[in-house]
Amino acid sequence: MVDIEMRGGPVERDAEILTPAALEFVAGLHAAFADRRAELLELRTVRRARAARDRALDFLPETREIRESDWRVAQAPPALTDRRVEITGPTEPKMAINALNSGAKVWLADLEDANTPHWHNVVSGQVTLYDAVRGTIAFTSPEGKRYALHPGGTPAVIVVRPRGWHLDEKHLLVGGRRAVGALVDFGLHFFHNAQAALDRGAGPYYYLPKMESHLEARLWNDVFTHAQRELGIAPGTVRATVLIETIPAAFEMDEILYELREHAAGLNAGRWDYLFSLIKYFRDAGPEFVLPDRDSVTMTAPFMRAYTELLVRTCHRRGAFAMGGMAAFIPNRRDPEVTTRALAKVREDKGREAGDGFDGSWVAHPDLVPVCREVFDGVLGERPNQLDRLRGDVVVTARDLLDVAATPGSATAAGLRAAVDVGVRYLVSWLAGNGAAAIHNLMEDAATAEISRSLVWQWVRNGVVLDDGAKVTDDLVRAVLADVRAELSDLDQVDIAAELFAEVALAQDYQDFLTVPAYERI
Repeated sequence: MVDIEMRGGPVERDAEILTPAALEFVAGLHAAFADRRAELLELRTVRRARAARDRALDFLPETREIRESDWRVAQAPPALTDRRVEITGPTEPKMAINALNSGAKVWLADLEDANTPHWHNVVSGQVTLYDAVRGTIAFTSPEGKRYALHPGGTPAVIVVRPRGWHLDEKHLLVGGRRAVGALVDFGLHFFHNAQAALDRGAGPYYYLPKMESHLEARLWNDVFTHAQRELGIAPGTVRATVLIETIPAAFEMDEILYELREHAAGLNAGRWDYLFSLIKYFRDAGPEFVLPDRDSVTMTAPFMRAYTELLVRTCHRRGAFAMGGMAAFIPNRRDPEVTTRALAKVREDKGREAGDGFDGSWVAHPDLVPVCREVFDGVLGERPNQLDRLRGDVVVTARDLLDVAATPGSATAAGLRAAVDVGVRYLVSWLAGNGAAAIHNLMEDAATAEISRSLVWQWVRNGVVLDDGAKVTDDLVRAVLADVRAELSDLDQVDIAAELFAEVALAQDYQDFLTVPAYERI
């Protein structure tokens, strides 16, 4: 038996989740797959260096046969055939109940970018999922307001997003090594809830984040096969939707679906992490890859259009769902003008996705569910999806996916300040345990801070000149950071957040994920 050591403190109801059998199951996953995971993370570094040197990526010649041959993924289970509206959010009880009651078809239960992996959050999130699957979830606020599932209602289908392959779990050691965060999240959920979900007409369904290659998809497929075998769950029961949110994954969509074909449900256009990944991958590849202000990079930018249209075409050719991304705008019930703008922006965004052939899309707030549903109802009618829309008209080349230079907009002083401001604000929230933060009427998660600090790093290294004539330097960024820090001085942990932002935005050696050093501070 593998030695298991827990270093996290007590969490309410942890004995129900961290049972000896559950921990042994997680340890088995770690023993079987942790070494392969480490090898694949090393391969990421090699591939990134090659792409930066060549200033290019291309479709893999060795997998041409997979791209050109005819095959399809397994048919979706009934619970996942209609995904026209999906609501995302962390596994906090109140937000979970509101999401389940929202009228959305799916709740993306986020253990990743919308969650700070405090040990309390890791364990309590599993408690929330345990109760949600069984329909017993309830919550009473400090003010005495009670939240529960609507009696007789149809709650959203639960799809869980575990952490990406790059994150460890420092509070759980397996054989003296930190556990793999993804395997902890997946393992605990699958162990406790796979059969319970099946008994209730759903199943163990997942969103898989941050993958960079089909080899990483193959690893997940092997994890699913192992887990099903160990617990006596029928092969092919797991269903996974992969977020195409890294630039190398955009060149391997067919291959990723192929590796997961017995378990694949679809692909999702994870737009914000995709933008972060593009900056990260080509951060030192020259001025043609330098992006303007974040607000200038919309989904109509040529390289973003190429990515989303290729995703729809690839998915529907393979019988997989194409899921739209997150519109970050959120309503403000105290400000009708903000709400009106948010609804208009979301309607425009979802209208474009529905028109392009997506089968559904994401929202971040219950008040946006009716808007998204109305838009997709208008296109789908009585159909559950539009898998029959094959988009044979779409032809996307490697050059199209990398045509960053055609992006309209410029780098501005206001954009620099916004990047620093949002980055610091988000890190304050993250360090406090809240991975989903409403900032300036936008719902932000870790991808936002990643874009902010990566854009700053890129601008400094490329000597970008702003609209006011100032050149972006370390000194300029530190001056802006000092102003932001002073403005936010009343926020807890703002000093730590500002120091962390400076570390990941200005260090000579680029940190692949800001959540890695941030994790060591919690």
